[in-house]
Amino acid sequence: MPSTAPAPISLAPRVVVFDYGEVISREPTDADRARLVARAGAAAEPFWAAYWAHREPLDQGTASIAEYWAAVARDLGVEWNAVDVHELWAIDHRGWLSLDPDTLRVLHALAEGGTRLALLSNAGADFSGWLRSGSFAPLFERVFVSGELGLVKPNAAIYEHVIDELGITPSELLFVDNKSENVEGARAVGGDGHVFTDAAALEAWLRSLAA
Repeated sequence: MPSTAPAPISLAPRVVVFDYGEVISREPTDADRARLVARAGAAAEPFWAAYWAHREPLDQGTASIAEYWAAVARDLGVEWNAVDVHELWAIDHRGWLSLDPDTLRVLHALAEGGTRLALLSNAGADFSGWLRSGSFAPLFERVFVSGELGLVKPNAAIYEHVIDELGITPSELLFVDNKSENVEGARAVGGDGHVFTDAAALEAWLRSLAA
């Protein structure tokens, strides 16, 4: 049975800017992670160390997908051919596509309240189609992808770019991210934010601002 829609949340003229990974999306499942490690043919601990060590250049758009996986392979002391890389990329990509229905309900409450929404994600440019064309995309007036901008959170320049593009003052920026350093980055340029742990806490924070 469909759940009852939450009451609208009106925060104008402030704009709520959402991170994607582990805020709108769920984190990859244990099965997703196991599938990726198995396809890589590596032990889990060194694989994840290499996976995250080289992620920023991919997110910033300074490394291609192939270059990213080549860097991971070098750390692991293995060789992957082009087909291996295609499969690793696809398994990894799919793991980030599950959505959190509770966060989606909060997004719809904001939209119903006339609150402006945008999305800012540290992600490779390969995610831009999903972020701009997925079923949730019409909720956002703008989508900012780090891999297209050549900028990454928590650098001040990426928040300043978003503020400028949205035509708002820094104090009108409300940023939601699961990483505290990224929220602090938004605060450092004059905005405010919320470190996401779950949708209930997020909704409570937003409603406290609307009160």
